[in-house]
Amino acid sequence: QVQLVESGGGLVQAGGSLRLSCAPSGRTFSSYAMGWFRQRPGKEREFVAAITFTWGGTRTYYADSVKGRFTISRDNAKDTVYLQMNNVKVEDTAVYYCAAAKSNYRLGDENEYDYWGQGTQVTVSS
Repeated sequence: QVQLVESGGGLVQAGGSLRLSCAPSGRTFSSYAMGWFRQRPGKEREFVAAITFTWGGTRTYYADSVKGRFTISRDNAKDTVYLQMNNVKVEDTAVYYCAAAKSNYRLGDENEYDYWGQGTQVTVSS
């Protein structure tokens, strides 16, 4: 049973932009921290970005490889999380996964996440 569904993947040229979406299926994840991970060809799954809400407001976290290029955001009304990918590079080619974590700790660690989507393919051409 799928609880998170990613969409928006596809083929894009290097330097272009793409926006991925992550929506819940069958339940809400409004109280969860949300993250994006990716798995590049022949490599292990890696952290990309995460977003959470605290008393101080929304907090976001990014892997060094995507800082300044990718932006994670959340639309509470739609209960949807987005990953805006700008100035994409060939090395960004990967299957991108959305995940939800009940805890707000160690969000860069995939083992902290409780629910996962099936993934969406992003291919960047030169």
